[in-house]
Amino acid sequence: MTIKKWIRLFLSTLIVGGLTTTITSFFIKPESYTEYLQPFDIWEISGAVIWFMAMGFTFSVISQMGFFAYLTVNQFGLGIFRSLWKPIQIFLILFTLFDLVYFRYIGSEGDVSIIPYLVTALVILGYGLAVAYVKAKETDQKAFVPALFFMVVVTVIEWVPVLRTNESDWILLMAATLLACNTYQLLILHRLVKPEEKQEASAS
Repeated sequence: MTIKKWIRLFLSTLIVGGLTTTITSFFIKPESYTEYLQPFDIWEISGAVIWFMAMGFTFSVISQMGFFAYLTVNQFGLGIFRSLWKPIQIFLILFTLFDLVYFRYIGSEGDVSIIPYLVTALVILGYGLAVAYVKAKETDQKAFVPALFFMVVVTVIEWVPVLRTNESDWILLMAATLLACNTYQLLILHRLVKPEEKQEASAS
C-alpha cells in the first residue's frame, strides 16, 4: 500500500462519513432544518449542513482509527493465537452483542422494554453478516469471521462514546456513519492493495 493510496482511502472515507451524516440528518433531525424554512434562511440552513458534515468527518476519523487499529490487532492475533484466533473472535462477537443488549438494558432509567436493545443488536449482527459475506465472496472464505468481527465488535467499540449519552438521535446518526465508513473501508481495501498484499487484506 503506497502513501498515495492511504491518502486516497483517508479522503474518500472522510467524504463517505460527511455525506452519510448530512443525508441521515435530514431524516433523523429534520427540526434542525425546518425551523429555518419559515421564513427561509439559507445561511442558517447552510450552517446546519456544514455542522452535520463536520460531525460526519469526526465520526469518519473515529472509524478510520478503529479500522487501522484492527488491522494491527488482527496481525498480532494471528501471530500469537494462530488457529485459536478465529474462535476467540467468534466469542468476542457474541460477548459484544450480549453486552450491547444486557448492559445497556440494565443501565437504562425507568421501566423500559428490552426489545429495542435486542433489535439494535440483531440489526448490527445482520448487517455485519451481509458485509462479511460480500467480503468473503470477493476475497477468500477465511475473511468471513475477521470481517464480521470488525463490523460488529469494532463498530460497537467506536460507538460507545455516543451510546453512553443515551441520546437516540445522535446514536442513530453515528451508527449510520460508522457502518457506512466501516463497510467502505473493509470492501475497498483489497482493491487498493497490491496483488501480493491481497492475502493479508482478505484476512482483515
